[in-house]
Amino acid sequence: METSVIYCGDNIEVMRRYIPDNSIDLIYADPPFFSNQQYEIIWGDGYELRAFEDRWKGGIQNYIAWMEPRLRECHRVLKEVGSLYLHCDWHANGYLRVLLDKIFGESKFRNEIAWCYSRATSPRQKVWGRMHDTLLFYTKGDDYTFNVDEVRLPYAQSSLEREGYRKMFHKKGDLKSGKCELSEKGKFPEDWWIIPFIRPNARERLGYPTQKPEKLLERIIKASSNPMDVVLDPFCGCGTTIAVAHRLGRRWIGIDVSPTACKLMAKRMRMIGAKEYKIIGLPKTVEELRNLTPFEFQNWVFEKLHGRVNPKKIGDYGIDGWVELDVPTQVKQSDDIGRNVVDNFETAIERIGKRKGVIVAFSFTRGAYEEVARAKNEKGLDIKLKTVEEILKET
Repeated sequence: METSVIYCGDNIEVMRRYIPDNSIDLIYADPPFFSNQQYEIIWGDGYELRAFEDRWKGGIQNYIAWMEPRLRECHRVLKEVGSLYLHCDWHANGYLRVLLDKIFGESKFRNEIAWCYSRATSPRQKVWGRMHDTLLFYTKGDDYTFNVDEVRLPYAQSSLEREGYRKMFHKKGDLKSGKCELSEKGKFPEDWWIIPFIRPNARERLGYPTQKPEKLLERIIKASSNPMDVVLDPFCGCGTTIAVAHRLGRRWIGIDVSPTACKLMAKRMRMIGAKEYKIIGLPKTVEELRNLTPFEFQNWVFEKLHGRVNPKKIGDYGIDGWVELDVPTQVKQSDDIGRNVVDNFETAIERIGKRKGVIVAFSFTRGAYEEVARAKNEKGLDIKLKTVEEILKET
């Protein structure tokens, strides 16, 4: 089994194909939360759009049916000493707890950890402010890795100063007072963790809509794995898990269905000095590109053409982005683009005062090429029709 690998693809297919039984020491899984929201964001450099839907038209049962085979694969690949941390929130945590009890066994449940944080809430809500996510901690066996001394916390000053605590440590290194016992290494951590969200100006912030803090992953990885163990994240997103695992001397595997996310992971690993890693599964053929989501396809086009996406999605006049700095570009993830599309694009670029433009699609009709020629002869407009196959050959 290879490590230091970023796999681009559906995690259930990747795990079945590349990851053998009983080979992973720790899994952190941060799947969609059944939030029924759409996330859309422009990266800080403005050159890629990342969008995904956390929507389940079939309701919670459809969501659980989607999650179950993936969690069964997680159980299969875990070693007997391995652990799983499933990150969720109030939308589905009860259903996922029942599902994990079925897959792992009720006796393999270890903790329901509350990750507590602060953020702005609406005063109009008629509920208590929702200020925590849930981490469901399961193990495959009963003899599992748990390095508590690696994650002990500092004692509060008030505890240290309380009467009876200021005594000398005895031979074992513990400070005792009646029923109280303090360790030299710090306080035993509880199942509620106060770890702030990533600050807007934090160096680790990448702009990813569901990015988690490195401190959260650091606590999990230190507690439930050892140096050179293998850490897997099957919903890897922007790569926080693999970045922290690399920094802590663990081997790692990241999986995400989004090519944009996988490229961001690779960039992040380069930034932290990782040299020996590779990406497997990025789309390279026409058929693979047909199967991308519209936003992922759009990102692929602008990356290959060294362009940037249009952050304006309402009232954009059909301009999806720009190439060659300021040449308006429209992207169509379909075949047989006809005369009417070219005609509408002419109107759009003239409206913004441009004389050049590019339309990208899988194929164009004869009428589309004829309209391009007419626009050039009669209006002096320079519109290029570029197929996906041409882009593949050029790059």
